[in-house]
Amino acid sequence: MEKATVPSIQLEKLTTGEIPSANYFSYKDNLIGSLLAIFGHLLISIGLNLQKYSHVRLAGTKDPRSYFKTKTWWLGLFLMTSGEVAVFSSYAFAPLSLIVPLSAVSLIASSIIGIIFIKEKWKPKEFLRRYILSFLGCGLAVVGTYLLITFGPNSHEKMIGENIVAHLVSWPFLLYMLIEILVFCFLLYYYKQKNANYLLIILMLVALLGTTTAITVKALAGMIIVSIQGTMQLGYPIFYIMIVCMVATAIAQASFLSQASQLYDSALIASVNYIMSTTLAISAGAVFYVDFRNEDVLHVCMFALGCLIAFMGVFLITRNRKQTKAFEPYVAFNALPGVISMHDNGSTVQPDFGSSFSYGALQSNDSLSEIYTPATLPVVSEEASAAQAYKVLEHNKSE
Repeated sequence: MEKATVPSIQLEKLTTGEIPSANYFSYKDNLIGSLLAIFGHLLISIGLNLQKYSHVRLAGTKDPRSYFKTKTWWLGLFLMTSGEVAVFSSYAFAPLSLIVPLSAVSLIASSIIGIIFIKEKWKPKEFLRRYILSFLGCGLAVVGTYLLITFGPNSHEKMIGENIVAHLVSWPFLLYMLIEILVFCFLLYYYKQKNANYLLIILMLVALLGTTTAITVKALAGMIIVSIQGTMQLGYPIFYIMIVCMVATAIAQASFLSQASQLYDSALIASVNYIMSTTLAISAGAVFYVDFRNEDVLHVCMFALGCLIAFMGVFLITRNRKQTKAFEPYVAFNALPGVISMHDNGSTVQPDFGSSFSYGALQSNDSLSEIYTPATLPVVSEEASAAQAYKVLEHNKSE
């Protein structure tokens, strides 16, 4: 009897625009979802740093154990898993457009943990010059997060099977998906066939896949929570379709991010990916779940301002991170203190990694005189020297 009344209620809502109060959460549930997302991202950040600390500690000692045999690594894995569960649950309580931008909390926590537990000793002026951007970025990200929670969408509908199917067949979402598929195929063609390995193209592919992942995660989390509350939703085919879409898009995102990390700096990838993925996920939530249908212009503008401030804060946080240097198999003269040479102009004497393996060869001898070119000594083997000496003795006897 309950299933028979649901479609009529949903049809009335979609046609007349009236929102039944029984199908929508209150501000209290919205706040619970925000707190769950913040707490989950904090746990994820702490877990990642604990696992990194475990790897660094084992690398700096003679401990023969593997990283997965340490308690620190398993503690980090437990915190990461708990954080992912908390973030997944938050999608069932708060709108998608509000939960997605809160992933900036993870970057804020990672920056603060890196500053507190840093081992190097810096002078006050050097410390401020190095970390002033990080402190400013954290402040902007906190302000942006506050604006997002305060002026974000305040209500959303329960995730039941009929409701999700009704949104899937709605013409705004079908038009949105058509445009997204066309853009994705166009970018994928240029990336694979034209070898356009630009960062924006790769991360745009990740962001387009991320919109589908965010939609499916919210649908699955909402249906599971509704099932726990007493109305079983796991019997609908749409539930399992969402699981397949979520796993497929998540694996594809990981593949593209792995390719991007091989070409560009990880800090730049983190900031650009956050901005692009958050922007497209908010637009997907506005189209699919109609998150902003009852919001006035002031709340929408303040929410957009909070997003911009959070974007700026994340960019400043990642902008000041140390860039990882590639491994160099040769030693530069300028790296040795007190060594002065004719080529001590800040360049390496040995060739770069990947270009040449001729040890001792200069990078470029075009601008040097022939007198400064490195001389080579003839190498004579023992057999050759012995044979030459024997010939000389025979020549003396003949004479």
